[in-house]
Amino acid sequence: MENIKRQLDRRSKKPGVYIYRGKAGQILYIGKATSLKDRVSSYFTGAPQTYRPIEAMISEVAKIGFQETDTVLEALILEANLIKKYLPKYNVKEKDDKSFSYFAITKDEFPRVLIVRKTEVAPAEVKKFYGPYVSKRQMELALKIVRRIFPFHSVPQKTEKGCLDFQLGRCPGPYAGAISKKDYAKNIRGIRMILEGKKQGLIKKLEKEMAESSKKHEFEKAADVRDKIFALNHIRDVALISQEDFSRSLAPLKGAGFLEKKIRIEAYDISNIGGRQAVGSMVVFNSDRANKKEYRKFKIKTVDGSDDVGMMREVLLRRFKNAWIQPDLILLDGGKGHLNMAQKLLLDLGLMIPLVAVAKGPTRKKLELHVGNYKLNKEINNILSNEIILKRIMDEAHRFAITYHKKVRRREFI
Repeated sequence: MENIKRQLDRRSKKPGVYIYRGKAGQILYIGKATSLKDRVSSYFTGAPQTYRPIEAMISEVAKIGFQETDTVLEALILEANLIKKYLPKYNVKEKDDKSFSYFAITKDEFPRVLIVRKTEVAPAEVKKFYGPYVSKRQMELALKIVRRIFPFHSVPQKTEKGCLDFQLGRCPGPYAGAISKKDYAKNIRGIRMILEGKKQGLIKKLEKEMAESSKKHEFEKAADVRDKIFALNHIRDVALISQEDFSRSLAPLKGAGFLEKKIRIEAYDISNIGGRQAVGSMVVFNSDRANKKEYRKFKIKTVDGSDDVGMMREVLLRRFKNAWIQPDLILLDGGKGHLNMAQKLLLDLGLMIPLVAVAKGPTRKKLELHVGNYKLNKEINNILSNEIILKRIMDEAHRFAITYHKKVRRREFI
């Protein structure tokens, strides 16, 4: 353990990848970090690990290796590439190939970039797979960052008619003739180089291209390439950071007897544009862990116009007409109006379930809680007092609602 601590003391707080090795030098585990020193220290300091696979792994660690990166996005990609290369014992344990997700570049005339499991797509349709990755959520966040720099056509339809992505600039419009086949191919090549961990090589390639465009007096083209270089050098991966910080925050809480009893939490959110294509989401957490098998989505049927409270009422009413497991805590995205509506609805249904409306405060940096008139037990108070977990749950409800809303919107455009 003293040897481990000496290795940690020499580390910086840069993002990167850490590699745990056993006494014989075998690789046990590879992980990414927003801060190498802080992340690895969390395994070896503080309360003992109570999650058995982690406890077993830590007991075998004899040496730690580190590879620093400029951003968390690059750490995420490097982690996946190293896991694929070395197949560490504790990364692949209890996982089969069907459980992992991959980035896939299709063979379309204008290739798309997808996030798939290998069983979800025909190999003949895919030019290249990148992965595997454990977290599909983090892949979605990473692709969102990359797509801002290198936009691409994402839907199977070979048209930009009615495509919101095209209108928002996320799709460069290859089928509308807004981008040449050559320039579209450059975007896909840029994405491939990022997924292969070749960001620095990509930047050098773009710098050369910018210089050549300037010599030819193609200043608009040079400016576009310059903007891509700037974006690559200033990648904003805050979303990836917050995702990892949430996971790291659970370790010390578990050891301190946090959430001694598992409780079922249901969180709800509404997504629409001016009342159109309105949908609702229900996500379920067993205390601090998402239970995606229990997620439900609702297409709003009875409310017209911008009436979030009315839409939330419809979702709750339809939810409680089903014989699903009753929650121990309900979280609503909204304010006092949502809380008052839900309290009355539950009372009319003869239900007494703790209820909290969660809104972003005036600065949008701190959550604002509106708690119903219920006696809250220890486990629920622990959830409500931990803003990292609470925000994670509400962000997941929002993500699930937005994803379904986009799907409904696409269907109506086709």
